[in-house]
Amino acid sequence: MLKQVQFQDIGLRPYKEVWDFQENLLAQNISAKQSGTPPPNYLLFTEHYPVYTLGKNGNEANILINEAERVEKAVEYYHINRGGDITYHGPGQIVGYPVIDLDQFKTDLGWYLRSLEEVIILTMNYYGLHGERSKGETGVWLNASVKGSERKICAMGIRCSRWITMHGFALNVNNDLSFFNNIIPCGIQDKKVTSLAQELGRNIDMNEVKQLLKENFEKVFGAQLI
Repeated sequence: MLKQVQFQDIGLRPYKEVWDFQENLLAQNISAKQSGTPPPNYLLFTEHYPVYTLGKNGNEANILINEAERVEKAVEYYHINRGGDITYHGPGQIVGYPVIDLDQFKTDLGWYLRSLEEVIILTMNYYGLHGERSKGETGVWLNASVKGSERKICAMGIRCSRWITMHGFALNVNNDLSFFNNIIPCGIQDKKVTSLAQELGRNIDMNEVKQLLKENFEKVFGAQLI
């Protein structure tokens, strides 16, 4: 039987607003679970105004601009409670936040992250791009094993409490990649960042990508988005 997941596309929003929204959903779901009620599952899609986020164990040395320069560029900064290091979110990037109870799927964080990666890889296949995993590094890449040609197209970082997830993935579609020049993305030296638009040489229909992501999420997770 397909597991039902409530889908919401909440559009372009400030980072903190959506972080707080996820935290509220997580708290509600933990409370439901503690009372013996299976919590609802959610998949949120959003875009953020320009923001750098640093994971809980990330290294601030990977931020290459100071606060004054961030203010000048109108980009926010938050040290947050997900895994992973520093990344950038901005308009033209599709950010997906599954708030799901892995007790209803599979209680294995490795499986969960590989499944999120598979959703992205299947979506890239539609555009004739071969998405790959990079050994020891979460996310999706192009030419992951070709030294000097590695390009990251999707970053991932999650939090999990009582087997309920939050945070998720950020797929570069049409976003301005120059913002990544001000950080060492994901704390990984000497590797590039790319986007669907960069690889294909044209702007990509965001709604088309969202539809593909939804279909592939359903396929990989055995879910029905409602």
